Amino acid sequence: MIKSASEIRSAARATLSGHWTEAAMLTFVYCIVAWAFSALVGGLEYVQQGLGTVASLLLLPLGWGYAVTFLSNARGEEDPFNVSRMFDGYRDFVRIFTTILLTQIYILLWTLLLIIPGIIKSLSYAMTPFVLRDNPEMKNNAAIELSMKMMNDHKGDLFWLYLTFIGWGILCILTLGIGYFWLAPYMQASMAQFYEEVKAEYEQYDPKRER
Repeated sequence: MIKSASEIRSAARATLSGHWTEAAMLTFVYCIVAWAFSALVGGLEYVQQGLGTVASLLLLPLGWGYAVTFLSNARGEEDPFNVSRMFDGYRDFVRIFTTILLTQIYILLWTLLLIIPGIIKSLSYAMTPFVLRDNPEMKNNAAIELSMKMMNDHKGDLFWLYLTFIGWGILCILTLGIGYFWLAPYMQASMAQFYEEVKAEYEQYDPKRER
């Protein structure tokens, strides 16, 4: 049985203790890079003819790099908030890009059927970025399927964890969005802790799993 949402958030805060400023600055850089890239391609006339979506997809490895940074921090790795680490996804571009893109496509297809199945599948696939981080040889459906196995019986736990951040989200709005630079690290650190929980449970009950 994994920890409760409050325990996971508490563990996340512990990993961020002494690193809040670094995490907030990393989040700021992430937002600036994403905004600058979007503004650049958005200013090109041909982008409006359909390439805008394709161009925005190129940010997927950046989002992956940002997310797994908090897993590195949770594990006490050296210099986890070094900005250069956020671009690690581009060093393994094909594997990271195609796998994350597949999750987005699958979620979209399920959502087109009904909203609820789309939400359920998004929860099932939520551990995929971390799976990619821990399994350098794994990609595409294999990584997604491992995420689904880890999330078996835990989709409700993750959904509840998301809900516990609603109040923080409201406070973020009241600060005109400035609070986001601290809320995003808090949420990402909590996701990293959640992954560590479901991974440990999965390994405990399925030690001979395929890698």
